[in-house]
Amino acid sequence: MEALIPVINKLQDVFNTVGSDVIQLPQIAVVGTQSSGKSSVLESLVGKDLLPRGTGVVTRRPLILQLVNLSPEDRRKAAGEENGIESEEWGKFLHTKNKIYTDFDEIRQEIENETERISGNNKGISAEPIHLKIFSPHVVNLTLVDLPGITKVPVGDQPKDIEIQIRDLILRYISNPNSIILAVTAANTDMATSEALKVAREVDPDGRRTLAVITKLDLMDAGTDAMDVLMGRVIPVKLGIIGVVNRSQLDINNKKIVAEAIRDEYAFLQKKYPSLANRNGTKYLARTLNRLLMHHIRDCLPELKTRINVLAAQYQSLLNSYGEPVEDKSATLLQLITKFASEYCNTIEGTAKYIETSELCGGARICYIFHETFGRTLESVDPLGGLTTIDVLTAIRNATGPRPALFVPEISFELLVKRQVKRLEEPSLRCVELVHEEMQRIIQHCSNYSTQELLRFPKLHDAIVEVVTSLLRKRLPVTNEMVHNLVAIELAYINTKHPDFADACGLMNSNIEEQRRNRMRELPPSVPRDKGGPGDGTQDAGTGGWRGMVKASKSEDGTYEEKTKYMTSLPASPQKGHAINLLDVPVPVARKLSAREQRDCEVIERLIKSYFLIVRKNIQDSVPKAVMHFLVNNVKDNLQSELVGQLYKSLLLEDLLTESEDMAQRRNEAADMLKALQRASQVIAEIRETHLW
Repeated sequence: MEALIPVINKLQDVFNTVGSDVIQLPQIAVVGTQSSGKSSVLESLVGKDLLPRGTGVVTRRPLILQLVNLSPEDRRKAAGEENGIESEEWGKFLHTKNKIYTDFDEIRQEIENETERISGNNKGISAEPIHLKIFSPHVVNLTLVDLPGITKVPVGDQPKDIEIQIRDLILRYISNPNSIILAVTAANTDMATSEALKVAREVDPDGRRTLAVITKLDLMDAGTDAMDVLMGRVIPVKLGIIGVVNRSQLDINNKKIVAEAIRDEYAFLQKKYPSLANRNGTKYLARTLNRLLMHHIRDCLPELKTRINVLAAQYQSLLNSYGEPVEDKSATLLQLITKFASEYCNTIEGTAKYIETSELCGGARICYIFHETFGRTLESVDPLGGLTTIDVLTAIRNATGPRPALFVPEISFELLVKRQVKRLEEPSLRCVELVHEEMQRIIQHCSNYSTQELLRFPKLHDAIVEVVTSLLRKRLPVTNEMVHNLVAIELAYINTKHPDFADACGLMNSNIEEQRRNRMRELPPSVPRDKGGPGDGTQDAGTGGWRGMVKASKSEDGTYEEKTKYMTSLPASPQKGHAINLLDVPVPVARKLSAREQRDCEVIERLIKSYFLIVRKNIQDSVPKAVMHFLVNNVKDNLQSELVGQLYKSLLLEDLLTESEDMAQRRNEAADMLKALQRASQVIAEIRETHLW
């Protein structure tokens, strides 16, 4: 299991090369308030003075510290690789590449310089980490992250929101479910007020990955000790509580080495806490952290391996979408044009590679427009809509001229039925418009889902959109004209000999004759049955399908009546010797119809409805066919030739195949990340089952 931590260090190195945090690797995040002793704990684990010291916020960038234990054999091997290293301990920064630091004072100075380079010198902080790797035979394998100390009040020229900035930075690291939280608290403060434990509990409420470290055991008030705290009686922590003794500032000023401080720490623990001495101290802390990290890595490996494989597949797909750099521009242009035309046609046919699942698209939507939208719209058109009985009666009377007609004039039917058929033109043209809009939408669908390569070449994409839009725009008036003609054809000749219309008339004749016989049986005895009642018009029954029988209203004395109601009353009875000027009487605009007028109007209305339904059926069938022929199929058949003719020109190659500015950069970043993920997968694959136990 000891080999697991070097594996994580390798993975850290792999992902450091691409500067990515897409993989959350197991590591130990050190959290504590300012001056709680975080830096002293880390230096004790390393055994060297390597961290900046001072007042206020000293740690202003996360420091990812990898401790690598080297045996003498490993050191000799590393020395050969690192161009000869005389010291047995040395360090390396990621940002200085292969530069070797054997002087730990130089390491501390480089940390300060790199912090100021990014965060400035005004006590500001930055989330960009510093990566430091320490090689030594005196350390255990660990990966630690030193975070800025929690503060409350800005000091000096610190920003006013320094507390929020530091808190957000700490949460970013300890929220990683694969991290162990090392919560550092000074022994001379009340543990119940520990900010480190409070922040840790926000992201780890169960405490499954939190370890508490109690520093400054030697600075507690006289007469007090940390026995209850170290035993977990005050605040229990699942991973344990470990006490340590740090060097004082005086010790640091006097250049007291860490090894000597660890000996003094051991002596203090034996004297003050003899029963707990073997479970506290810096050496025990190092071994515990090493053990916890190894077990944590073992638990995280399956999920980590899955995550790496999933990301590798995603970045491979992303890289494929970016395509390879263009070498043969002529062939590439023709290939892209052909692929777009093919995908456009396939979307209409329903054979596209990417099928939309959230809404109807392409040919399916066109079909919906034809048979649902257009079909229902036509069916909702009332054959007699906008046509009142007075309109029908007026048309009949206008068609008779100055002479009263014995028969219903045929011209009145033709005029009225044309007026109704004309109403079918607007929904038919709207059908063309809807199909045109959908074919325009297909362009965007193909760009987004089917031919993502076009996103590499925005100018080519815009040019293709313009060509297809122009082709659709050119076909639109032709299609509209054809649909207009379809309605005009129906208006040009009212075919009263249409088989369906003749059948309807015949059926109506039989109904009229039956109504006549029924009415004759209902006539009162005073009315001769061979002539019918006055005004009922049976003497005109020979007109057949052009008139129907409608009962006239009876008066109380059994006679049939026709009453005319005027909007203005007649002049008062004139005096004797004065005649009424009938031309001054207004034309009646609303009156009760006579039986014959009612019958004639009903005949015309029935005939209009019968013929309108025939025409509507024809229009409902012919308009979709016309749209398919003149618009949809025409565009499908001519799309590729139109694109090639407009775009496949030598003078346009360079301009059309110019990639977007950031495409090359994104391709390189995706390629680097894919290589890192593939390398990480290989590193994890090298772990054998025996390494886990």
